[in-house]
Amino acid sequence: MSFAEHLRAATASTWDAAVGHRFVAELWAGTVDDAVLARYLAQDALFLDRFVALLGQAVASADRTGPRLAIARQLGTVAGEEDDYFGRALARLGTPPTVEPLAPTQGFLDLMDEARRSGAYADVLTVLLVAEWLYLDWASRPQPSPRDWLHREWIDLHRGSAFAAWVELLRTETDRVAAHADAATRDRMAELFTRAVDLELAFFDAAYP
Repeated sequence: MSFAEHLRAATASTWDAAVGHRFVAELWAGTVDDAVLARYLAQDALFLDRFVALLGQAVASADRTGPRLAIARQLGTVAGEEDDYFGRALARLGTPPTVEPLAPTQGFLDLMDEARRSGAYADVLTVLLVAEWLYLDWASRPQPSPRDWLHREWIDLHRGSAFAAWVELLRTETDRVAAHADAATRDRMAELFTRAVDLELAFFDAAYP
């Protein structure tokens, strides 16, 4: 079992609760209430700026050219396609583009800032890995896509061969860095991974007032 797989297994109960969350099931079924989706997307949109900054730190701290370029390409996708989706979705739902962060949102914003400010590639990779791998998991259900673009496009942004390759890169890089790290660094990566998974589940819960 690789280091990333070990971290995933260690957080299995929380991870699976997030991937199988009521919100995910309703999104796939196309039955999620507009008010719930608006609350969720308005909060998720708050991550965009910090996530781009975190990706930028990953570009800066990567120690190999191949991963650095792959991360830079993903940064462009987040700043382009994902930002475009948020604008169209929030406009349709009549949601203000800026809202106050709920507690789980603020917790994840703080976690991203903490990893970015550390300047440590291991820290940045770990937080990115949870954010992207967990979303690939819930977006890869073997069932028909919802008909409404509002639901379907959010799923499509987090699945497919390109996104799967991106997550695989993060897993491979996390395993490589961990293999050459000392025990303290690996413990730190495990702590960040667990905190991030806990916040992901809390974030889904917070979509329902």
